[in-house]
Amino acid sequence: MDLSRRGFFKIMGATGAGLAATGQSAAAWESRAPEDAYGCLVDLTRCIGCRKCEQACQTVNGLPEPEQSFEDLTVLDRKRRPDEKIFTVVNRYYSGKIDERDQLIPTFVKIQCMHCQDPACASACIVGALTKKENGAVHYDASKCIGCRYCMVACPFEIPAYEYHNPITPRVMKCTFCYERVAEEGKLPGCAQICPVEAITFGKRADLLALGHQRIKDNPGRYIDHIYGEKEVGGTSWMYISDRPFEELGFIQVPEKPLPQLAETIQHSLFSYLWSPIVLFGMLSGVMWGFRDKGDRHIDREREKP
Repeated sequence: MDLSRRGFFKIMGATGAGLAATGQSAAAWESRAPEDAYGCLVDLTRCIGCRKCEQACQTVNGLPEPEQSFEDLTVLDRKRRPDEKIFTVVNRYYSGKIDERDQLIPTFVKIQCMHCQDPACASACIVGALTKKENGAVHYDASKCIGCRYCMVACPFEIPAYEYHNPITPRVMKCTFCYERVAEEGKLPGCAQICPVEAITFGKRADLLALGHQRIKDNPGRYIDHIYGEKEVGGTSWMYISDRPFEELGFIQVPEKPLPQLAETIQHSLFSYLWSPIVLFGMLSGVMWGFRDKGDRHIDREREKP
């Protein structure tokens, strides 16, 4: 009898959960989200898709010139994602809303690293190259990075990109939240400062949540009653309000619990006591031996057949 891949991981999961339960009191997970972090609130009803935020990001971070100029709005004809050369992009969506001339009204959505309160990328990084700073930024230290790219796998928003074209000193690239600009110079992030229609509001995260809820309360016909990023994956530093359902605008549907919570709880429980790894591997060995023994018996029966 063969042990399928799915069956093996089911056994792994059950074993891990059992061990996690035995060490729950010793390895209770605690959020490391900063209490007074900054953030950005994006009002999608105000964004006009001018791409000024993309231009400011490119200038502030010293990124390469884009293949198409920032004035060329034909790039909005296709959906884009941030990559190692572009930290933020604006996409255009038509969700069925029309104006008085029966013309479709577009909704423009700015995408960048969400700078999660409890970032999965930082939890997955085995060398501490990614850390959550007190001002809200998920900061990347290239001098520590070993190129394992676990952060890329862990990110629920599929944001970190890798410099595959750089074989000597490749880096993981993503929005920096203008960390040095904000923390050391006291300035706004480049995108928030340049926005001509004030679609991006920068401030303390708690104040932005209050502002978002107040706008929704004051204009119930203009906004849906949800702030994307308030609770998603435990909360993010970038948050959005909209007049259209977020699933219609390309937003990834994610759980409310911080993603590091389950993984770190099991990991810490497994290694909270010296004997935990021994028990784990002992149980797995027993399971594998059992399947092997069943397989041997099956072979013996086949040989006994006339």
